[in-house]
Amino acid sequence: MSNPHTNRWSFAGLKLLTAFIAGALLTFSYAPFDFYFLTIPLLAWVIWCGWDTTPGEGWKLGFSFGLGWFTAGLSWIYVSIDQFGGLPIIATLGVLAVLYIYLALFPALAFFLWRWLHQYTRAAVWALPLFWLIAELLRGWLFTGFPWLRLGYSQIDSNIANFAPLIGEIGISVVLVIMAAAIAAAFAERRWRLLAVPAVTLVLAITLGWQQQVQRTGETVSVALVQGNIAQSLKWDAEQQWPTVLKYLDLSRPFYNNHELIIWPESAITILEPFAGDVLANIDQAAQLSNTALVTGIIDYRRGNDAFYNSLIVLGQQQQAALTNPVATNYEYLAPNRYQKHQLLPIGEFVPFEEILRPLAPLFNLPMSSFSRGSFAQENLQANGYLLTPAICYEIAFPGQVRENLHSDTNFLLTVSNDTWFGRSHGPWQHMQIARMRALELGRPLLRATNSGVTGIIDEQGRWLAEGEQFTEQVVSAEVPLVTGSTWYHQFGNLGAWLLALCCALITCFSMVKQRKKQ
Repeated sequence: MSNPHTNRWSFAGLKLLTAFIAGALLTFSYAPFDFYFLTIPLLAWVIWCGWDTTPGEGWKLGFSFGLGWFTAGLSWIYVSIDQFGGLPIIATLGVLAVLYIYLALFPALAFFLWRWLHQYTRAAVWALPLFWLIAELLRGWLFTGFPWLRLGYSQIDSNIANFAPLIGEIGISVVLVIMAAAIAAAFAERRWRLLAVPAVTLVLAITLGWQQQVQRTGETVSVALVQGNIAQSLKWDAEQQWPTVLKYLDLSRPFYNNHELIIWPESAITILEPFAGDVLANIDQAAQLSNTALVTGIIDYRRGNDAFYNSLIVLGQQQQAALTNPVATNYEYLAPNRYQKHQLLPIGEFVPFEEILRPLAPLFNLPMSSFSRGSFAQENLQANGYLLTPAICYEIAFPGQVRENLHSDTNFLLTVSNDTWFGRSHGPWQHMQIARMRALELGRPLLRATNSGVTGIIDEQGRWLAEGEQFTEQVVSAEVPLVTGSTWYHQFGNLGAWLLALCCALITCFSMVKQRKKQ
C-alpha cells in the first residue's frame, strides 16, 4: 500500500518543481523573446498550485517561483562577473546564488501573506495583488533597491501596456496579478464567471489605447545617438583616451550641421573632466558653430574632497528656448548645466562594506567603483533650447526618480548606458524594455545612447522610432516629435496602483466581515 504522507510530500514537491519551471519560463515573456502572453497563465498556474496550501507551503511555493524567475531572468549577470570579476566559477555561482535567493524572498513574502490570510477567508486571494505590490515596492527600495524584471515590463508590446500612462508599470504588475488570480480562482473553485475579470480587463486595455493623454505638437527635433562600440577591456586604458574621443568625433562630425541634438553614451569621454578642459572646449566650440548641442557622459573628479561623479554634461548650444536674445556660453568646468548620477549600481559603482570586500577579489575592485551620489532631484539638462530629464544606466529602472525629475515643460527623457559588460546576453534588451516603459508611462519620447547597444529612439507611446544594431560603430538618428500634456502617472505616481490593489483587498475584507456575521 502507498503511504499517504509520502504521496502528499511527492505532490508538494511536484508543485514546487513546476513553480520553479514556471518562474524560469517567465523569462521568455521579456525582451528579447517578447512572448508577453506567457505572463498571466504562468502566474495563474503558480497561484492555482498554492490554493490549498498552508502559509509555510505558500512561502515555499512563492520562493520556488521567484528562484526560477530570477535565476533564469537575471542569468546574464554571470557574463559580467565571469569576464571581469576575477573569481573562480564556483565563487561566481555562489555570488549569483545569494542574489537570486535574496530576490526570491519577495514573491515568497507575498504568497505567505496570502496563505496566512486564507485561514480567515477563502476570498484571501483578492488581497494577493496588494501583497504583491508591497513586496515589489520593498524590493525596489531595500538596500538601495533592485526593481529589475518586474512583471509589468513584460507587457510593453501588449494591449495591457495601455494602463501604463494611468497607473505606471507597477500598476500593470497589479493588473496582471488580478487577472491571474481570477483565472486561478475560476479553476480552483469552478466559478467560471470569474473568467470575466481578465476578459473585461483586456477589453478595457484595448479601449484605453484609443485615449491619448499627451498630444504631438506637430514639431520635430533631429536627434543623433552615437554608438562607439569601445571594447570594455580597452575603455579605461589610459592610452585609449584620445583614440576614443577621436572615434566619437569622427562618427559625429557628419551630423553636426543637420541635427539639433547629438548624444554620446555613458562615460564616452574617459578623461576625467578636470583634465579634459581643452578637449571639451574644442568640442563645445565646434558644436556652437554648427548650432547643435552635444550631450556626453564623463567622469567628474572633485579634487577638493576626492569624490567621483558619473556625470552628463552639455556642450555647444545650451540656452533655453524661453530666453530672449540668448547669449551662447563657452564650456566651463563645474557649470551648473550638468547631471550627476544618484542611483549607483552596487559593486559596479559603490561597494558596501568595501574595507572587507575589496581585498577579496577583483569583482569588488572594478575600475570606477567608488562613486559619490548626486541629488535625487536635479534640474533638467538644457540643450539647444530643449529640456531633457536624464537617467544614467541603471537609474532608468527607478520610475520614482525619473518621475520626480520630469517637469511639465520637459521635452525628452534621456538615458545613457554601457551594457558592454553583459555581452550578447538578454540583459541589454531587458534594459531597453525598461526604458521603453518609462517613455510610455510618462508620455515623453526617450533617447537612449549606449556604447555597444541597445541604442534607440522611442516615441511617447513606447514605440520604436529608430534602432541601432548591437556591437557596431554607428549613429542612430531620427526626427523625434515634440509632445505636450501630462499622463496621470506623472501627476499621481503609484497612487493608482495602490487604489487598485486596495479595492481588490476590500473584497477580502467584506468576505471576512460576512463570515463573522454568520458566526
